[in-house]
Amino acid sequence: MWRFFSSLACFSVLGIGAVQGSKIDFNRDIRPILSNNCIFCHGPDEHERKAGLRLDTHAGVLADGVVVPGEPDISALIARIESADVDEVMPPPESGKVLNDEQKALLRQWIAEGATWKEHWAYVDPEKSPVPEVKDTDWPLNQIDHFILKRLEAEALSPSPDADRATLLRRLSFDLTGLPPSLEERRRFLNDRSLGAYEAVVDRLLGSAHFGERMAMYWLDLVRYADTVGYHGDQDHSISPYRDYVINAFNEDMPFDQFTREQLAGDLLPEGGVDQKIASGYNRLLQTSHEGGVQPKEYLAIYAADRVRNVSAVWMGATVGCAQCHDHKYDPYSARDFYALSAFFADIDEEKHFRVGTNALPTKRPPEIAVLTKWQRSWLAKIDTDLSVARAAFESCLPSAVEERERLKEEVARLKEAQEAVKSAARQTMITVALEKPRETRVLPRGNWLDDSGDVVLPAYPEFLGGDGEPEGRLDRLDLATWLTDGSQRSGRLTARVFANRFWYLFFGSGLSKVLEDFGGQGEAPVHPELLDHLAHAFVEHGWKVKPFVKDLVMSRTYRQHSQETPLLRERDPDNRLYARQARQRLPAEMIRDMVMGVSGLLVREVGGGSVKPYQPEGYFKHLNFPVRTYEHHQDERQWRRGVYVHWQRQFLHPMMRAFDAPSREECTGMRSRSNTPTAALTLLNDPTFVEAARVFAARVLREVPDGDEARLEHAFRLALVRAPRASEMQILTELRESQRQHYQAHLEDADRLLRTGQAPLTESLDRAEWASWTMVARALLNLDETITRY
Repeated sequence: MWRFFSSLACFSVLGIGAVQGSKIDFNRDIRPILSNNCIFCHGPDEHERKAGLRLDTHAGVLADGVVVPGEPDISALIARIESADVDEVMPPPESGKVLNDEQKALLRQWIAEGATWKEHWAYVDPEKSPVPEVKDTDWPLNQIDHFILKRLEAEALSPSPDADRATLLRRLSFDLTGLPPSLEERRRFLNDRSLGAYEAVVDRLLGSAHFGERMAMYWLDLVRYADTVGYHGDQDHSISPYRDYVINAFNEDMPFDQFTREQLAGDLLPEGGVDQKIASGYNRLLQTSHEGGVQPKEYLAIYAADRVRNVSAVWMGATVGCAQCHDHKYDPYSARDFYALSAFFADIDEEKHFRVGTNALPTKRPPEIAVLTKWQRSWLAKIDTDLSVARAAFESCLPSAVEERERLKEEVARLKEAQEAVKSAARQTMITVALEKPRETRVLPRGNWLDDSGDVVLPAYPEFLGGDGEPEGRLDRLDLATWLTDGSQRSGRLTARVFANRFWYLFFGSGLSKVLEDFGGQGEAPVHPELLDHLAHAFVEHGWKVKPFVKDLVMSRTYRQHSQETPLLRERDPDNRLYARQARQRLPAEMIRDMVMGVSGLLVREVGGGSVKPYQPEGYFKHLNFPVRTYEHHQDERQWRRGVYVHWQRQFLHPMMRAFDAPSREECTGMRSRSNTPTAALTLLNDPTFVEAARVFAARVLREVPDGDEARLEHAFRLALVRAPRASEMQILTELRESQRQHYQAHLEDADRLLRTGQAPLTESLDRAEWASWTMVARALLNLDETITRY
């Protein structure tokens, strides 16, 4: 008996499936029903397949009268889903699943229309469609807008008006740098009414060194970057130079295909240097252990599986990890595909840490090298040149020129001291080193690392995606990286589609296909498939460069819309999948921290460097052992560096980061959740970093606007929200300031306690009660939902 597992069809739930009056689209309307309800028992996994029936292929659907095109009344599929007989109905009652009337109607309509079948959209080569013609030719500003407007016109909807200029500036600043705009940037943009003003802001922000930091926040989620090993004692490991590499790569607009090659196979590149070795640290980002009871063979299998999960999720948008123990239940990946992919990484030398790993902080994870940043290497090269010149001048200087010789001697000593200072700043980082003889890779029956009875496999691409011909010799990680990003092949264009979707998510709040990590049967068909394919081609045509691709997105009229939800859009498109407005979303954890410190003036904007340790509750690490440790926050300016540099402890993620939904980075995270909890509100009010920032913010307002509560409030609003306050807001905050001033005048000890939060220097010249009362106003302002939201 063939059986169905059911859940709601994605687009039926959204209410924005097929355009009203249009034909059924198989990938959008039917495949989700089959995948969610049928494929587990009637799909690729032959061991799970019931009654020999396949509903994941066209031939299987047409077999034995399951579906008779154009004849729903004689199709077994319809008979079984509409049956009243508990022994016949699908899905069976014991499954606890029930197809709703809308799903049944969609299946019936699909068969009546001829049961047209399409291959799964994510595995079909992206097709470059012509740019659609639209009725409102004045609205579009680039090709993206044509695709969006065409669908809106078909739905009898209109796009939203442009956001006001202040909102646009704030949106762009957060989206492209993760930081709020300065008052000077606001003034310059609002006063510049030229046609190129908006584009000039986009170009400036894309050229900012902070663009790389903003993009790195997302990339580090994908590749599960962390400062600790994750397993057992969760000791620190040395990897922070890899983060600098990622930031620099985005800032330099390194082509994404090169970015991929250097990370997967930097150690294999003939022209590889220090940066490529640092990049190869990607292969070492997984969780590791050297605990005394570890079985190396077991953990090598664990590491191999981890790498397959991450590579497939990051570059392929695929869940190949589900094929570790058996053929994939929903997609055409076999267990053999899984182990063939893992074989690409069988040459990585990672066994040393089983022997030399320690409980020290950081632990040893050889192979490692000591490296300087690009800037440090450039600076060291200049110092070396100057030192050579100074030494040569000293040696050629006549003995009689006493003063000149003494000056040159001092110069040589100064340069030698500077040389040593730069060299001493080198940081250890884990790298990849290839073994001469890769480890043997076998298919592990049921994923059992003790079972060596499976076939030996060599590195290979998934069979249904691999292309024609047998490889010459053994494939390696460089071949894999090239295959993943070869824009002349389907495999590369599929990767481009995965990342086009992710970039869209970053700038519009949700992907064109909403499930970013799964482009398979359990994912979601894109709402605008032609646009997604268009963007995939555009990414390749831009030479895999991120900046021009991102510029296309943010220059579109679609991006510039306001984010206000009208009653009509709330009814027709509550999740904003048609993009008739911009997204309104809370900032990620790191940006909230950066925003608060940025508007206060505390933020240290230096780019690159080691991980930093901000304030953290005492005793938070008390359960960490091997070794037992006490957290000590930094006592210098590192305390106020950007969130992207915060120490990432996998087992005990910083409480502020956890409160705002940052992941532990044990696995690839393509899309963070966004929660709204009391813990988050209390963190904004009481985390020492935020209290300290409020104190410094208040001091800044008092210092920059010496007199006048109204003028001070306007200044504070423009700093935090890039807009002027409303009359009601002025009244509420004025009353708050006055009540707090009265309290602190009567209780100066409370003012002193508040003003001594944190380690930023105090401004002794300010009146304590006045300063404390404005600190409370600043805390209220920084706690607003609008303040931590990008509109």
